[in-house]
Amino acid sequence: MGTAATGYGIAAYGTYLPAHRLSLAEIGATLGTNAGKGTRVVASFDEDSTTMGVVAAARALAVSGSEPSGTPPHPDPTVPIDGAKLPPSARRHPSAVYFATTSPAYADKTNATAIHAALDLPESVFVADLAGSARSGIAALRAAARSSGLAILADVRVGRPGSADERGGGDGAAAFLFGGDPIAEIIAESSCTAEFLDRWRDPASVTGSQWEERFGVEQYQPLIDRAVAAALAQAGIAEADHVVLISPNSAVAKRAAHQVTGKLSTRTSVIGHAGAADVGVALAAVLDIAEPGETVFVMSAADGCDAFVLRTTDRIVEGRQSIPVSAQLAAGHPVSYATYLGWRGILDREPPRRPEPDRVAAPPSARAARWKFSFTGSRCTACRLVHLPPARVCKRCGSRDSMTDVSMAHRQATVATFTVDRLAFSLAPPVVEAVVDFAGGGRYTLEVADGAADRLAVGSRVETTFRRLHSAGGVHNYFWKARLI
Repeated sequence: MGTAATGYGIAAYGTYLPAHRLSLAEIGATLGTNAGKGTRVVASFDEDSTTMGVVAAARALAVSGSEPSGTPPHPDPTVPIDGAKLPPSARRHPSAVYFATTSPAYADKTNATAIHAALDLPESVFVADLAGSARSGIAALRAAARSSGLAILADVRVGRPGSADERGGGDGAAAFLFGGDPIAEIIAESSCTAEFLDRWRDPASVTGSQWEERFGVEQYQPLIDRAVAAALAQAGIAEADHVVLISPNSAVAKRAAHQVTGKLSTRTSVIGHAGAADVGVALAAVLDIAEPGETVFVMSAADGCDAFVLRTTDRIVEGRQSIPVSAQLAAGHPVSYATYLGWRGILDREPPRRPEPDRVAAPPSARAARWKFSFTGSRCTACRLVHLPPARVCKRCGSRDSMTDVSMAHRQATVATFTVDRLAFSLAPPVVEAVVDFAGGGRYTLEVADGAADRLAVGSRVETTFRRLHSAGGVHNYFWKARLI
């Protein structure tokens, strides 16, 4: 991954936890079992690993390129809520994007290209998917660290009803931008690999399987011992200030927590095991609280064992994400178990007797890619009117081909009016459409995400967020929705 001598490491990071929370007690009451206490973080029906990855990455890039030291998170309502004051062309761009997930929206298609488009990155930026197991998250981090790239880790974890995966999983995303002037330098790394059957999923199956946990512990333990010892020896420390211990085998993580402890904090999965995103969310939670000069030891045991050690720099305080993991975890609102099962396709409910949505066609999507994916409109250079969608001829002054691009991605707006449609089909009815006025100009009608019908009002503040409108014929129709702030 690199060493402290290179002056390279994590330059910025961002995380995203979905808004919905599923009660474990409700799972237990429905199935007649003891599912435990607390809640599980749940992605909405219109979210997937791609959409969540976009939000996490946008937050990381906003911190890296736009937020001067000491500036409040949202000082100016005319800018995106993540604090990005610079236009996309002026921000710090990664050399490459590596997207890790165990739940890709597409197979035989690069999902990272949709993230690249939504972030409006230059076409010269290389992108690639890393998929298949939780270890893909480590692979993305290693690849990005070696190339001053952006590692995006995102997952939607699905388990059989009543399974440990269902009650012990979590959905979320984390992104890490690597480069010079870091907030945390990488000072050591080690890896051990072995082949054994601990966890697997048939490619045609939605849910996975796991062997008996004790077998996994026996296989992982010697790998953990060697990887941990090698990383600590290379870093020249006997004990780190903060420790992150991650494994899809919960018994492995629990045992490791007794072996390796931090002077200040020791963490396992923050939101339940989140697949490829698990190590990223847990690491981000530590970076949210770490002080300058502290060491962070990270161990991930998945199809082997990977360990690395970070040392935070003087930039850690100013380089933290604006909304910490703890605040995102504490927020949210409940979703019923029946609704959740419908979202995941486990409960197949009667659809409405209305025409199915049409499959999105490739040619018009390609022609309008910047509008569709990065939500880029146009502003007239003569009269400053913002056009959504973009236009060649100004509606106000009639100027022709005198437009500049203006992005509405992750931007704040105010609800001018809205309507609640209780007849249109939705996996989370009713459908809410709102006319929003963007700070700095522009008006458009957007669907409102995350079940806000009872909380929305004229004058409500919203932000734009990348979501699925629908899926048909195996094609996902990505666009932007509004979300209550």
